[in-house]
Amino acid sequence: MRKLRIIITGATGMVGEGVLYQCLQHPDVEKVLVVTRKSCGYIHPKLSEIIHADFFDLSPITEELKDYNTCLFCLGVTSLGMSEADYTHFAHTLTMTFASAVSAQNSDMTFCYISGAGTDSSENGRVMWARIKGKTENDLIKLPFKQVFNFRLAVTIPFLPIKPTQTYYKFYKYWSWLLPAVKLIAPNYIIDLKDFATAMINVSLSGYNKHNLEMRDINLLAKQLTNHQ
Repeated sequence: MRKLRIIITGATGMVGEGVLYQCLQHPDVEKVLVVTRKSCGYIHPKLSEIIHADFFDLSPITEELKDYNTCLFCLGVTSLGMSEADYTHFAHTLTMTFASAVSAQNSDMTFCYISGAGTDSSENGRVMWARIKGKTENDLIKLPFKQVFNFRLAVTIPFLPIKPTQTYYKFYKYWSWLLPAVKLIAPNYIIDLKDFATAMINVSLSGYNKHNLEMRDINLLAKQLTNHQ
């Protein structure tokens, strides 16, 4: 089984930080490069970091993106309060800019994108964010990656302390205690963040039989890797 050389974005967010933490612990992850606007705050022998302000212009750092076989794209924004044009700019254009840059530098790369439960693959539905996420998923699949997996994530249960700068900080601060109980009732709607990160690593190592991964698929991938280890 090949060792993973991973690029991670969004490592200062709740999900991205959890994914980064798990990658650093995993024996099949050889090295990790975090591309970020501000330092992720981690120091580890496997880890290197590029602080880069403009994700719409990656030309100054493209040479440093070579020699990686996996990208875990955990960078995202909420659509709340955004116009369709602004959300398209940050959710679709930014993602495609980064994906195009890493695919050009790495011909044997797996790209994992955090989408959302309810994403609209037709691109024609009434829900704005779901249409744009659907277009992003569809356009990623067209890029020359070895494989692309779109993780249609719903709700996660974090295992690291939530920071005030992270999205939905207030929600998790006051309501996270309820999530384990909700998970018992709706196991295919909520996943532990450790399990989600495990699923991302597993699919990068072993692949899967479809591009768009619903919560059932994500839970299955997490269990498969646990059994493998």
